[in-house]
Amino acid sequence: MFAPIHTRKVRKSEAARFAPHIVVAALFIVMLIVGFLIWSGREIDRIASERDRSIVSLVLAQSIERVGHAQESSTVWDDALREARRRPIDQDWMDLNLGIWFDQYAGFNEVYVLSPESVPIYAMRGGKRKVPETYIAIEDVADPLVMRLRRTRGSGKVGVGGVPMISPGASDLAILRGRPAIVSAKPILSDSGSIVQKPGSEPVHIGVVYLDNDFFARLGSNYGLAQARYEISPSRAWGEASVPLRSRDGDVIGYFVWHPFAPGSEVTRSVGPVVLLVLLLSAVVIYLLAGRLASRTLDLEESRSEARHQALHDALTGLANRAMFEGRLDAALSRCRREGGLVGLLYIDLDRFKQVNDSLGHPAGDALIRQVARRLTSEVRGYDMVARLGGDEFAVLVVEPESREAIGQICERIVAEIERPFDVAGAQAFIGASIGVAVAPDHGADRTELTRRADIALYKAKMEGRSRFTFFEASMDEVVRLRETTNRELRQALLDCDEQLKVFYQPVYSTVSGRMVAVEALLRWNHPVNGLVNPAGFIQQAEESGLIEVLGGWVLRKAVDDAMAWPDLRISVNVSPVQMRSRAFVDNVRAVLNETGLDPRRLELELTETALMSASEEVSASLKALRRIGVACALDDFGTGYSSLSHIRDIAVDRIKIDRSFVHAVNTGPGAALVEAIVNVARANGLNLTAEGVETEAQLSHLRSLGCHEVQGYLLSRPVPYGDITRLLEGGAHSFSDTGTESS
Repeated sequence: MFAPIHTRKVRKSEAARFAPHIVVAALFIVMLIVGFLIWSGREIDRIASERDRSIVSLVLAQSIERVGHAQESSTVWDDALREARRRPIDQDWMDLNLGIWFDQYAGFNEVYVLSPESVPIYAMRGGKRKVPETYIAIEDVADPLVMRLRRTRGSGKVGVGGVPMISPGASDLAILRGRPAIVSAKPILSDSGSIVQKPGSEPVHIGVVYLDNDFFARLGSNYGLAQARYEISPSRAWGEASVPLRSRDGDVIGYFVWHPFAPGSEVTRSVGPVVLLVLLLSAVVIYLLAGRLASRTLDLEESRSEARHQALHDALTGLANRAMFEGRLDAALSRCRREGGLVGLLYIDLDRFKQVNDSLGHPAGDALIRQVARRLTSEVRGYDMVARLGGDEFAVLVVEPESREAIGQICERIVAEIERPFDVAGAQAFIGASIGVAVAPDHGADRTELTRRADIALYKAKMEGRSRFTFFEASMDEVVRLRETTNRELRQALLDCDEQLKVFYQPVYSTVSGRMVAVEALLRWNHPVNGLVNPAGFIQQAEESGLIEVLGGWVLRKAVDDAMAWPDLRISVNVSPVQMRSRAFVDNVRAVLNETGLDPRRLELELTETALMSASEEVSASLKALRRIGVACALDDFGTGYSSLSHIRDIAVDRIKIDRSFVHAVNTGPGAALVEAIVNVARANGLNLTAEGVETEAQLSHLRSLGCHEVQGYLLSRPVPYGDITRLLEGGAHSFSDTGTESS
């Protein structure tokens, strides 16, 4: 039964009357608990702060000692002592071992070497050699250290970190050139003891390491000291702590300031909400309906925000997408036109990403892209923009940089950061970044023109070796126009291949019989204006423009047709990985062989080592299919790419060709050893071996003695037209002796 209406009203009234007392009691208990939590948290914070101060003092002492330890790597050394005594001073030796070396590998900002008479004889500052008189800027601090060092007797001591010093030393903290610095003096001693030195008359090596904000930031990062930095006076900010930096004489040269970790406060903030939840429970019913309404409203707003976000951001990385990036770029360029200043546009393409994606799989590739996005974002300022344009292409908008050099510094950091290894799919992946840079208004104030020029600069960076950045230059436009002209003229040449395209043949000789056993087909473009053009001048453009399949097909057909006239010779044809990735390539080779009647065993296809090492699954499948019908595979330019025996084994290469650069070095010890190693690799794997670029009798003799099977080069014959090969064979001039070279 329901209670009467007036009873329910009474109960509501009574509840309302007692409610304030309950609320007050609950608040009192909560206040006691909160007070205890606050007191406990402050006590814990105090203990943590004392610990931080102890760590700071210890770390500063260890930092000073590390400078001394670093000096000992070169100051306790017979050679260093002899060079310090030598007159005149060998400045280059000093740079390499006592000066610039410390700047590059130990982080020293300044280095000085004093003679036994305490006269400066060498100086380095900022990684560059200076006149010894530069020492005058630090002598007020360094001279007392040198005097104390010369009075020191005995060897080193055990430092704060427990690592013993090899030699005595003197160090101090001081203000130099308006900056805090560690100054350390070390004697230059004999490590063998064979050089007699009078105590107190040793040459002295002085190192200076400035304690800049990067130094304190590293200390803070390594030891969990947040916002660590140097200040000339103690911090007055709430929640910050300071430790004075004192010289040996007790003078304060500044303060180490940081934001102490407050575990007690963290605990208070974590537990506090749980306590307050007791009070919130009483309000749950009242706010339930309002909360549900607010939740629905929030869900609707979040859906709208998510839709807006997806429209302007990349789904994989969360970075801006092309649409958002172009909008921001337009706005930046508009402001640049109105107010002046600079705008930097960076186009970034990842190097070797495809290999990682193919070898580790697409999920690993996606993980790698996300890591790249995080690294790019960390290397730019908060108001710059990083965008993913698609695939492995990124762009960075540098808003109002101070100078062109500042943009270059950002690029340097990005290249270095992307070269660091990535951890993906349980393995380390190594990639690089090529960057093309265009700067407004120097390279244009219109988005279309600026992006075009950044893209041109990116192409230039990739052509120059990748993992680098290149600023757009006006001359690059000419290169692009030349490339477009080459593509257009090459298309015209392909309309009548027999008119402009020629195939030359370079003989290959057996080192055993001295006879010609094969020819390598080499394409030449008989340009109507430029004359004969080597493949290096147009093959890359043909690959990029998609003309390589037509061009390569014509060369294959021409070479096989010509080979029918030389029944005793093997014909070798270079192919592009772009051709072999085509599903129709194997069928085309089979068709050419069937139509001409050439024995497949007489055909050998050459693929460069670099192309083979980065070969896709399609290339591997094509090679295996070709070998099944009897066509051989040769690995060209062996040793110049990413040599891998596993690739040679898996793809079942029949022949490797020693690159001409190694052949030319056989008259040197290292070069001869390298060629011998390649020969041994071929022998161990049952592979045939051909050496390219033989130009001297000595090279030929050495290769024969090593057991190289075949040779080719200008000593034996230059590439010649079809008719010359036929005349050589018909006239019987097809051995070493016939070409003017002895056959044994």
